[in-house]
Amino acid sequence: MTDILTYGALSILAVSFGVGIVVGLTGMGGGALMTPALIFLGINPTAAVANDLVAASVNKSVGAAVHAREGSPNWRLAGWLMLGSVPTAAAGAFIIEAVGGAGDQTAFVKTAIGAALVLTAATYTLRSFLNVRAVRQGRPASTDDPTLRPVPTVLVGAVGGLLVGVTSVGSGSLIMVSLLLLYPALTAVRLVGTDLVQAVPLVLSAAITHVLITGVDLEVLVPLILGGTPGTYIGARIANRVPQGIVRRGIVVVLTLTGLTLLGVDPVAVGLIAAGMVILGPIAWALLRDRIGVPEGVDLFAEKRDVDRARRADEETR
Repeated sequence: MTDILTYGALSILAVSFGVGIVVGLTGMGGGALMTPALIFLGINPTAAVANDLVAASVNKSVGAAVHAREGSPNWRLAGWLMLGSVPTAAAGAFIIEAVGGAGDQTAFVKTAIGAALVLTAATYTLRSFLNVRAVRQGRPASTDDPTLRPVPTVLVGAVGGLLVGVTSVGSGSLIMVSLLLLYPALTAVRLVGTDLVQAVPLVLSAAITHVLITGVDLEVLVPLILGGTPGTYIGARIANRVPQGIVRRGIVVVLTLTGLTLLGVDPVAVGLIAAGMVILGPIAWALLRDRIGVPEGVDLFAEKRDVDRARRADEETR
């Protein structure tokens, strides 16, 4: 018990609580935030991935159970995703082990996580843009049961599963954006429910093989679960009172800079990129808003329901 109450464990508890709040606020996957946080706290990258996957399997199971009980997932679509994701997710730990010695594995995982974070930031930005553009241009008639496309769906699952198996990052962002592109008419609640349901066996598969090969550290795992669960609950409760667009935009900046740092980009270059994103970002958003006709005051990182609400208000004032 004393091992779980060390300074390091309490630090992880505090960070996981904060990450949980952000996850509850924005719905963004915790792996993209928690895994690099563990690395910066001094946890070995391979151990960070293993422990975060085990904790994520617990948290995602709770969310998936809620959606399954309410009947929101598209089970056939989730099944095709699982067909591709579960085997490749299980292969992640074996791929890391095959890289070489401990030093080579650490370098490989850090690089993979850095690339995954940059990809996550890009795909999340794309997801927000697709939501806004679809609302402005007219979304196809919504449906709970779109015509399935098995081959591309399995491929999406396979790529997403491999990314999660190696880095613990991407189970939500990459697969969610791909589903938006493949099934633009799928209703929002079905989209979220399907993504959560398919993520459970995906993460469990990756977690099991990582536990078998790397093992878990209770000093890391227990604080992850104890801090993340209440943090997520609090974040979800206050979500309607916080300007989520600003939070999401900030997270994309953090993910990008963190990813570049893990990739070994020169600190001066990272600083210049950060300054560019902070200074030029708002100008770019303003130009893009004017181009696609988004009402004033709407952040491009807002969720579809927020943009849709703003669109209706804009139309009523005309």
